[in-house]
Amino acid sequence: MDHNRTPLFTALTEHAAKRPIQFHIPGHKKGAGSDPEFRSFIGDNALSIDLINIAPLDDLHQPTGVILEAQKLAADAFGADYTVFSVQGTSGAIMTMIMSVVGEGDKIIVPRNVHKSILSAIIFSGAKPIFLSPVRDTNLGIDHGVTTSSVRKALGRHPDAKAVLVINPTYYGVCADLKEIVELVHSYDIPVLVDEAHGALIHFHDELPISAMKAGADMAATSVHKLGGSMTQSSILNVQGPRVNQRRIQTIISMLTTTSTSYLLLASLDTSRRKLALHGKQMAEHSIRLAQYARSKINEIPGLYCFGEDILGTEATFAYDPTKVTVHIRHLGITGYDVENWLRDRYNIEIELSDMYNILCLVTPADTQENVDILLEALAVLASEHTGNEANELVIKIPEIPQLSLTPRDAFYGDTELVPFKESAGRIMAEFIYVYPPGIPILLPGEVISQENIDYIVEHLEVGLPVKGPEDRTIENVKVIVETKPIF
Repeated sequence: MDHNRTPLFTALTEHAAKRPIQFHIPGHKKGAGSDPEFRSFIGDNALSIDLINIAPLDDLHQPTGVILEAQKLAADAFGADYTVFSVQGTSGAIMTMIMSVVGEGDKIIVPRNVHKSILSAIIFSGAKPIFLSPVRDTNLGIDHGVTTSSVRKALGRHPDAKAVLVINPTYYGVCADLKEIVELVHSYDIPVLVDEAHGALIHFHDELPISAMKAGADMAATSVHKLGGSMTQSSILNVQGPRVNQRRIQTIISMLTTTSTSYLLLASLDTSRRKLALHGKQMAEHSIRLAQYARSKINEIPGLYCFGEDILGTEATFAYDPTKVTVHIRHLGITGYDVENWLRDRYNIEIELSDMYNILCLVTPADTQENVDILLEALAVLASEHTGNEANELVIKIPEIPQLSLTPRDAFYGDTELVPFKESAGRIMAEFIYVYPPGIPILLPGEVISQENIDYIVEHLEVGLPVKGPEDRTIENVKVIVETKPIF
């Protein structure tokens, strides 16, 4: 296919060049009705292609023209049979792939350390999650993915599962043997769904982990906006093979998608696909080179550690994405949240995420040697200012995964009451509590709250980490399932 073409973006610019008289939404009419300051900042070019699904521009809900052409080009670029664009982010793509294969009461095998969008889809569909425990790294204080062994055990106990979902790579860039897992699951004739939110580049370079499509997975939700250059909230869902129904997928994503789809987001997907298809290997090569340079220099700084190939060799650490630069900082006696704020205040550096023990920096094709050197300078100064703090080194604490007592749907829609969070041990949770980023729930609807969970969450709150989820944003109170009083 000719990847120099951008059928959707070209159609938008050609339509705008005709300067049609618009009697349709959006009401700003090519920027004329916009706030002047906003218009000046955004620019008339962007506003001129902020359009809607009129005939020349196709319709994302039932594409037959330029959007369909753009999606076919994307499928070719990512090695899929069929690709669907999402303007609801990767969360929308993830919910689509889950809800297209499971329904009320169906089992789906998923890692426990999944993004909240996966659990939202499970609640909406009424599916029953069969949780796999991720492999915990007690040295770094993070969870990796699931192993082939754990998937094999789950399939042995639940051969009637409708799907298996895998994260590849994890937020921190670590992968299990995806190809082996896919082959195992397919031996049961069950589809494999992949959360590939952080893998937009992996399809384009052999030194990166294998992509979901190359591994033979049936569906993969891929965040082009995270690493592939498109605008925030634009993503794709890649599909292949006979185990999933393409028409069903289109129906579900249409149900979950606004009818006022953003053509700016769609155009950015179309053009980013062009760049990835034509220059993806060079883009990935640039990112890898810079990230490996940063990794080697960080490991020369006393008190800091950035894992690389040394992490490989186990079932859960089969491969890793070097462009995810995870800096372990607990030996400095401070939290990742402290480091995030320090970098912002002292060096005007913003990072991807912080947790209690690490910070994560993403190195993308847009980064430069200068940017990376500023980060390295900042980290060296940070470490020098905390030399001698080894006595205050943080002790890694990772709470046990709570017991699931009710299905997430039954708990979320159940009869609930508010109770003080610090007094909620033993009760069944009816809402989410998670740290975002990365958006992985510490507690989710249907799980039994333990005192260990409470202490862990309170500690995160006290150091200032972004704990979110409950309706009570202070997290002083949480919604739990009402307990039925015994009758005597």
